[in-house]
Amino acid sequence: MRITRITDLDHVDLADYNRLTDVALRRVTEPEGGLYIAESSKVIERALRAGHRPRSVLLTERWLADLEPLVTDYDGQIFVGDAALLETLTGYHLHRGALAAMHRPELPSVADVVRDARRVVVLEDIVDHTNVGAIFRAVAGLGADAVLVTPRCADPLYRRSVRVSMGTVLQVPWTRLPDWPEGADLLHEHGFEIAALALSDDAVTLDAYAAAPPERVALLLGTEGDGLSRHALQACDTVVTIPMLHGVDSLNVAAASAVALWALRVPGAAAPASPGDRAGS
Repeated sequence: MRITRITDLDHVDLADYNRLTDVALRRVTEPEGGLYIAESSKVIERALRAGHRPRSVLLTERWLADLEPLVTDYDGQIFVGDAALLETLTGYHLHRGALAAMHRPELPSVADVVRDARRVVVLEDIVDHTNVGAIFRAVAGLGADAVLVTPRCADPLYRRSVRVSMGTVLQVPWTRLPDWPEGADLLHEHGFEIAALALSDDAVTLDAYAAAPPERVALLLGTEGDGLSRHALQACDTVVTIPMLHGVDSLNVAAASAVALWALRVPGAAAPASPGDRAGS
């Protein structure tokens, strides 16, 4: 990659980083433009290890020695500028060292993602990118195999999702699942029992379900506030609930995912994220 030291913001390729604090602009440019933003040297390294290609990198001088060896074999540019100038461009201080505009990889098929999986998590229409990132981190840390997201679920490669996940969205296999009932048909076709985490009069408790779980479980989690849709509940095989105390009816969806994944963990299963990736991003 070519090193370009910038003293102003006129370079056309800097548009990838412009106004990153504008939520509406991010939603337009990231999913539809074929790019996502990786933040921090650790996350950029994980993206490269996952086979993702950088279009450009934006950093301050102090981080150049760390990042340049990682991206030297790729086409594109490394933009280097002082901290004040880059903060003017992005709208915030690059305290994590660097940003990279990464080309989005083509999503795999559902069949490829779940082929060898025993525990997968399905996210239905979750809108908070922080929750999406936290769920991916729980999946990686607790040894589940993959994540499937419905068509209207928040983007796992949105900058906040990537950051909150500590880059594990770049390691955990994931793809988009079709709407119900087609999505449920695909999961059943591959031998999964769909366990919906929800409140219901006929729900079984998590500890009872985890005492003798099926070989392959797809744990279904719903959107903040409203929870799972009627169509999702109709598509599931079992409704599972986490027993609560003191009048609290449920946990935040990311917290609930961690509790359920711990209970349903497969003994001896290896997490998608390796122990060497525990360092913070």
